[in-house]
Amino acid sequence: MTTPTREPSKAQELPKAYEPARFEAEIYERWLAAAVFAPDGAGARPVSGREPFVIIQPPPNITGALHLGHALTSTIEDAMIRHARMLGHPTLWLPGLDHASIAAQYVLDRILAGEGESRESLGRERYLERMWQFIDATREVMLGQQRRIGASLDWSRLRFTMDEGSARAVRESFARLYRDGLAYRTEALINWCPGCRTSVSDLEVIPTEETGTLWTIRYHIVDPATHLPLEDEWIAVATTRPETILGDTAVAVHPEDERYRGLIGRKIRIPFVERDVPIIADEVVDRTFGTGAVKITPAHDRDDYETGQRHRLPSITVLNDDASINEAGERFAGLDRYEARRHVVAELEAMGDLEGSRPHQMLIGRCQRSNDVIEPRLKTQWFIRTEPLARAALEATRNRETVIVPPRFEKVWENWLTNIHDWNVSRQLWWGHRIPAWYCPDGHVTVSADPGGPPACEVCGRPADELTQDPDIFDTWYSSGLWPFSTLGWPDRTEDLQRFYPGSVMETGYDIIFFWVARMMMLGIHLTDAVPFRKVYLHGLVKDPYGKRMSKTKGNVVDPLEAIDTAGADALRFALLNGTSPGNDQKFQPGKLEDGRNFANKLWNATRFVVGARPSSLPPGRPRRAPDEAALGPTERWIRSRAAAAVEAVDRAFEADNYGEVTRLLYEAIWSEFCDWGLELAKVRLAADAVPAAEHEATWWTLVEALDTYLRLLHPIMPFVTEALWSSIPHAEDDPELLIVARWPSAGARDAETERAVDSAIELIRGIRNARTEAGIEPGRKLEAALDGIEAELHAYVERLARVTVRPTTPRVDAAGSGDTPALVVTTGSAQAEIRVGSVSADAGIVERDRARLERELAEAERLLAATRARLGDAAFTSRAPAHIVEGAQAREAELEDRVSRLRERLES
Repeated sequence: MTTPTREPSKAQELPKAYEPARFEAEIYERWLAAAVFAPDGAGARPVSGREPFVIIQPPPNITGALHLGHALTSTIEDAMIRHARMLGHPTLWLPGLDHASIAAQYVLDRILAGEGESRESLGRERYLERMWQFIDATREVMLGQQRRIGASLDWSRLRFTMDEGSARAVRESFARLYRDGLAYRTEALINWCPGCRTSVSDLEVIPTEETGTLWTIRYHIVDPATHLPLEDEWIAVATTRPETILGDTAVAVHPEDERYRGLIGRKIRIPFVERDVPIIADEVVDRTFGTGAVKITPAHDRDDYETGQRHRLPSITVLNDDASINEAGERFAGLDRYEARRHVVAELEAMGDLEGSRPHQMLIGRCQRSNDVIEPRLKTQWFIRTEPLARAALEATRNRETVIVPPRFEKVWENWLTNIHDWNVSRQLWWGHRIPAWYCPDGHVTVSADPGGPPACEVCGRPADELTQDPDIFDTWYSSGLWPFSTLGWPDRTEDLQRFYPGSVMETGYDIIFFWVARMMMLGIHLTDAVPFRKVYLHGLVKDPYGKRMSKTKGNVVDPLEAIDTAGADALRFALLNGTSPGNDQKFQPGKLEDGRNFANKLWNATRFVVGARPSSLPPGRPRRAPDEAALGPTERWIRSRAAAAVEAVDRAFEADNYGEVTRLLYEAIWSEFCDWGLELAKVRLAADAVPAAEHEATWWTLVEALDTYLRLLHPIMPFVTEALWSSIPHAEDDPELLIVARWPSAGARDAETERAVDSAIELIRGIRNARTEAGIEPGRKLEAALDGIEAELHAYVERLARVTVRPTTPRVDAAGSGDTPALVVTTGSAQAEIRVGSVSADAGIVERDRARLERELAEAERLLAATRARLGDAAFTSRAPAHIVEGAQAREAELEDRVSRLRERLES
C-alpha cells in the first residue's frame, strides 16, 4: 500500500522527551483501525506465494490479572509475529483464553466463602451461572492487558476453551478416542486433592521434601487354633501414616529376610477394626527400611496398590472426599485424617503397641493449586491410553517433523514420553467440559458426540430418559490439548484449518512441556494425521532478582501493568528479552526496566537530531532516497556498512530463535555505534561550512537511511517507539503508512576496508580522550597531535572529536622530555598519536602519568595476546571452528603483536 509521504520538517514536531503513555494507546488504535493484525486484513501486505506464519497463542487462564510470565510469552510471540509479518508472510497469531477449570473454581470458591456461600449451597446450575458472571468480568480486563503490551493478535479470531467450537471438538475427539479403544473407564488409584475435591494428574502433584514421623507399631500374630491375637507374639511395622492402619489388608516382608521367614503365611490382627490379614512375601520390600516389615494399604498407597494387585488383596477405602475417615474406620469415622492419626497413635501407645517414633525425611505430594497433601484413592475414572499416542509423538520429534528449541529438552521429552502413564482425564468439578458418556441402569456405557446426548443406550437400547450422564468434567489440559486445531474449526475441514494447520511455532514455558505440549502432540497427530506445529520454542521462567519464584505470598511479584505505567510497554518488552536465552530462567531486575526506558529515550533523541538536521537545500515532503554515492565520505560509508552488518547479525539471531541476542545486537548497533559514533561523525561534516550542499545532503540521507533500517530491525522488540519515530522520517515511495507492515530490511553491501579505517580512527579518538583524562588535561584544551595510521580523510574527524589539531609531521620525542616538548603517546590497533602537551614546567607530571597509562595498556595487550595465542594453539578450536573465525583470531594475533611491540618501543625510548 503506497501512501503520500508524511514527514515533519523540524525537530520540534517530535516532543523533547518520549512519553510512552502519550503515544502507546493511540498507536495501538491506529494498528487496529488499519486492520493489519489479521493475515487477510485490509492493511496486511503479505508477499504473494509466501507460506503463512502461524502461532496459536497459549491461552492464559481466565482467572484475573496477567503476570510477568504472560508478558514474556506475549513479548516473544509478538516479536516472532512482527518479524514474520515484515518478511511478507501472511501471519496469524490467534488469541484465546482458557477456562482453567480447577484454577477458576479455586478462585471462585474463595470468593463464595467470603460471601458465606459454597459450591454445595448454590448447586451445580447456580454455581455455573455465577462462574460465567465471574468470567465475563475478567475477560475484558485480561484482553486489555495484552493490548497494552502491544500484542498484535488477530482479535477477529478470538477463541475461548468453553465456546461452542471447543465444546464440539471435545465431544468429537473423545468419541473418536473411545471408538479407537484409546479411552476407557476403570477403577484405579488416582491422586486426590481434598482441598479442590477432585482428582489431579501426576504432573499437578508437587513433591515436597518435609520432615515427618516414622512410627513403629506392633501387629499381633493370630493363633490359628483359637483365632485370637497372641499377646506376646507380634510383628513390628514402620509407617508414616498410622491412620491408614484402618485400611490395611496385609503385612509384607522380603522373601529372603531370615527374621520373618517363619511368619510368612501367618495372619495378624489389625487393631481397632479387628481384621485378620496375611503376612505375605514380596521382593518389593526394602529390608533396610524401618523393621523390614511394611503394612499394605492398597486403597491409599501406589506401591501398596500394585502389591495388592499381585497378591489379589482386597482394597478398603477409609477416607471420604474431604479426607475425613469414612464408616470403614468404625469409631474413628468423621474425624479429619490428621485428627484420626493423633487418636490412633495415642490409643496404640495406651495399648502398649507403639514401640517408638522418630523424625523422618520424606517427599510429600502436594496439590499444585491448593497445596493440600494429596491422597492416593481408588476411584472409577476415565483414562486415555497414552502409549500408542506417545509413540507417534516421539517418532515426530525423532524425524524432525517437529523440532524442540533449545535442543537440550529433547532428552527430557524422550524420557517422559517413553515412561508415560495412562492419563486420568476425569475431574470431579463443575466448571468445564462435561464428559460425554451416559450410563444406563444396567451399567452399559454410551459415548456420544451429540450435544444432546445419545437417543438410546447403544448396548441394550434403553431410551435416553433412562440414561444418566457422567457428572465429571474433563481435565482442563484435555481441551487445551486440542487447541492448535479446534481453534481453526476442527472437526470440520474449514478454510482456516487447511491454510493455517500445522502451526509454525508453539511458544510456551518449559514448565508445561508435559502438561500441554506433549498432549497437543499426542492428540494432534492421532486426530488430524499431522503434527500440530513445526517448532516448539521453550522459554524460561521469570524470577525475582534473587532467583526465587515470584508469588503474592512472598511479596516479590512485579505487576506488568505497573511496569508499563512506570516505563512504557517497550521498556518492559526490552527488559524481558535482554540478556535471555531459550529455555533459561531469568532474574528480573528493576535496572533492566530502566535500561529499556533509557534505550527508548536515546533512540528518540537520536531521531530528533536527524529530523532537525535536514539541510536547508532539501525541501520538506520529499520521499526518502538513497544517498548520492559520489558524495559519500568514509564516515558515511562506515555508517551504511555498519547498518548492513547489523541486519546480517540480527537476521542470524532471529534464525537461531535467540531473542536475547537480537536485543543485545540492536542495543550495541543503535546506542554504541549509531548514536555514540555515527551521529557524532556525521555532525562533523554537517557542521562544516565549506562542504558542498551535495555532501551535506548525502550525509543526511545516510543518517535517514540508517535510522530507517534500525527502526525496522527494532520494531519486533519495541514496536511503539519505533512506530512513533518512523512516522517522523521520510519514507520511500513504496513504503506503507505504518511501520508494522513495512518490509524487513535487506543487508546492503559491506565495506570492510572503510570499516577498518573508521574503526581505527574511532579507537584512536577514544584512546586520546582516555589519555587526556588520565593525564589530568582539561577537556576544553586543544592540543597539537601527529597521527600515524589514520587516513587523511579522517583527520578532521579526529581533530573535532578528540579536541586536537593535527600536525603534518612527528618530531622525535623521548619520555624524559629532552625533545621540543613533552608528549602523550596513544597506541591503538594500527594507529598512533603523539600529542604535544606544552612546556615541561607548565605540565609537570603529565608524562609520568602517561607512562603509567602506557604500562597498564601494555599489560592488557600482553594478556590479550597470550589468550589469543592459547586459543590458536588449541587443536580443538582450530580444527572445529569455522574458517572465518580462525582467520579472525589469526588477524587479531597479528594486530596485538604489533600493538605490544609499539607500546614496548615507546616505554623503552
